[in-house]
Amino acid sequence: MDTIIRLLQRKEVKRVIIFALMIVVLFSVKSMMNLILLTFIFSFLMNRLVEFTAKRVRMNHKLIVIMLYTLIVGILTVALTKYLPLISYEITQLVRQITNFFTHPQENPLLGVIESFISGEQIKAYIDNGVSFLLKSFSDISKVSIHVLLALILSLFFLIEKPRLVEFTNKFKNSKIAPFYHEIEFFGKKFSRTFGKVIEAQFIIALVNTFLSIIILMILGYPQIVGLGIMIFFLGLIPVAGVVISLIPLTIIGFTIGGYMTVIYLLIAIMIIHAIEAYILNPKLMSSKTDLPIFYTFVVLIFSQNFFGVWGLIIGIPIFIFLLDILDVTDKEPVPTTKDDI
Repeated sequence: MDTIIRLLQRKEVKRVIIFALMIVVLFSVKSMMNLILLTFIFSFLMNRLVEFTAKRVRMNHKLIVIMLYTLIVGILTVALTKYLPLISYEITQLVRQITNFFTHPQENPLLGVIESFISGEQIKAYIDNGVSFLLKSFSDISKVSIHVLLALILSLFFLIEKPRLVEFTNKFKNSKIAPFYHEIEFFGKKFSRTFGKVIEAQFIIALVNTFLSIIILMILGYPQIVGLGIMIFFLGLIPVAGVVISLIPLTIIGFTIGGYMTVIYLLIAIMIIHAIEAYILNPKLMSSKTDLPIFYTFVVLIFSQNFFGVWGLIIGIPIFIFLLDILDVTDKEPVPTTKDDI
C-alpha cells in the first residue's frame, strides 16, 4: 500500500493520471468538440492578431479587440450576403464537372492513371470524407453558423477579459485543487505553444498558397475561380496530403480546358508554390519540432482521419506535435559541457 502511495505521489505518475482524466473529460463532451476547437482556434488566431496590432498602434486593448472583431464580422457578413450565391453556384459547377469526369469512360492513359490513383482506398476515404463534410455543412448550415457564431462570441469575451481571466485563474494556484491546476497549466502552455502555433502556421501557409494558386489559375484560364480558391484554402490546412488531394480536381479541370500543356504548366506552378512554402514559409513559421518526415505525416493523417474524420486531417499533425512536445522529443542536439560552464 505504501508503495502505491509513493508511486502516486511521483510527479510523472500524477501527470499521466491527470492527462488521462483530461482525455476522458474531452471524450465525454465530444458532441461539443466542434465548438471547443473553433473557440480555441479563433481565440488563438485573434489573440495573435491583437498582439500584432497592439505593437504598431497605441490604443486601449479592449478597443483594439472590439475594432478587429467588428472588422472581421463585417467582412464575413458582406462576403456571405454578396458572394454566397456565387460560391454555391461555383462549387455546384465544380462538383458537377468532376462527377461528369467519373461518369464517362476515360480512354486517355493520363486520365486513366489519375482515375486509378483516386480509386486507392485511403485517397478515396479522404475525398469521401471531404465531400460528405461539405454536403453535411451545406445541408445543416444553421448548426454550423451557430457553432461559428458562438465560437466568435466566446473568443471575443475571452480576449476582452483576458487580463481579468488570468488574474482570476491564478487564484487556483493556492486552492485545494492546486496539484490539478499546476498540471493543467503545464499542459495548457504546451498546447498553446505547439498546437496553436502549428494551426497558425497552417492557416498562414494556406492563405499564401491560395492567393498564389488563384493567380496561376486565372492566368491558365480556369473556370469557377472562387470555388476552386475555397477548395484550395481548406485543403491547404491539411499538411502534405492537402496538396495531393487538391491536385486531383485541378489536373482534371486543367486537362478538360487545355489538354496536356495546361496540366504541365499547372504542375510546374504548383511545384514552385510549394517550393516557396517548403524553403521560405515553413522555416519562418514552423519550429524544428514540426519538421516531421513525410512518412510520419501520412501515418498520423491516416490514423487521425479514421478517429476524428475531417477534423482529424486538420488537427492530427498539431496534436501529434503537442504529444512530441510533452515527451520532450526535439531535433536539438544537447549542448556539450565545457570547462567554462562548470
